[in-house]
Amino acid sequence: MKTRQHHFLNNAWKDFPSALNPDLCQLVLVFGAPEVITKPEIYAHLKATYPKADVVFSSTAGEIINDSVYDNSAVVTAIQFEKTKVKCVKTNISKHSNSFETGNFLMKQLAGEDLNCIFAISDGAFINGSELVDGFNNDNPHNVPVTGGLAGDAARFEKTFTSLNEVPSQGNVIAVGFYGKDLAIGHGSFGGWDEFGHERVITKSDKNVLYEIDDKNALDLYKQYLGDYVDELPGSALLFPLSIRINGSDKNLVRTILSLSEDEKSMTFAGNLPEGSKVRLMKANFDKLIEASATAAESSFKSIKDHDPDLAILISCVGRKLILQDRTDEEVEAAKEVLGKNTAITGFYSYGEISPFNQSSQCELHNQTMTITTFTEL
Repeated sequence: MKTRQHHFLNNAWKDFPSALNPDLCQLVLVFGAPEVITKPEIYAHLKATYPKADVVFSSTAGEIINDSVYDNSAVVTAIQFEKTKVKCVKTNISKHSNSFETGNFLMKQLAGEDLNCIFAISDGAFINGSELVDGFNNDNPHNVPVTGGLAGDAARFEKTFTSLNEVPSQGNVIAVGFYGKDLAIGHGSFGGWDEFGHERVITKSDKNVLYEIDDKNALDLYKQYLGDYVDELPGSALLFPLSIRINGSDKNLVRTILSLSEDEKSMTFAGNLPEGSKVRLMKANFDKLIEASATAAESSFKSIKDHDPDLAILISCVGRKLILQDRTDEEVEAAKEVLGKNTAITGFYSYGEISPFNQSSQCELHNQTMTITTFTEL
């Protein structure tokens, strides 16, 4: 397995040296600011450079390459596998009745006896991430790991752009299937947030819209906890996500607030919150957020044991970036220290992260985590 990376910054390309053969490259991953990757000349340049490769785009809330984080750029990673087959499929949410059917369609398109793993890139504005993940899980009898993320749009939460072999547009979901036993996949996802307050029960919700907790208005209750931050809503909501336990699970998911409705007294989250689930408020602990990145990196090593990863894809939540601010690079540096100097690192800040909790569990939609997928061809 060989990789080559490029960085488009300040209207210029920086090409990193590599032994990769462009004519043998099967896959090119492009993570970049919406205003950058939607330029037709970006896709044209990459398709001319890697004529036989599938080119996958995702817009971001920040780009990761090596040990640094950038804005208003595009990071490109070209991949040449020696023993692994790659298949890419794309659909648009408009072609399906809901997000569940979208994920289920893609899973069926990639199904195969030697399917090793799936990496998914989804629109981050029109997709219900929880339902998309349920769709992938529904027809996955061999528990093939699914990782990936939802595209970003800086901190605007307006339009996200994704594509396969074309200039990026809205509403697309792309899934990349990897086939064969020679590719070892690792994954890890960790948050590092502190929980506080009493555990409460969701008593009224509709998918990802929350109305009542403990039979009380959820928005009013939430505001009581925010103190001085209440005047900074909805932006300050990123600082106080919810921890949720669904259907008696012993694993807690994190849910980020996307928007508030004063008229309906409701909160819309980046993932479903089923009635009966247990929730607690969370707050940031800067050092724990950074340590969580190293923990996610360590977890991504478990399946490859003594082998260094050839490639690591880091997908972290936009909320973490807004909280860490000048310290954002530190969580990427913490991961790189674990992954090693020989691992090519790429990634982006997202509107949701997709990964199993561990090696044997189904994939889940996460918010406010650092999620890392590692690839090693044995």
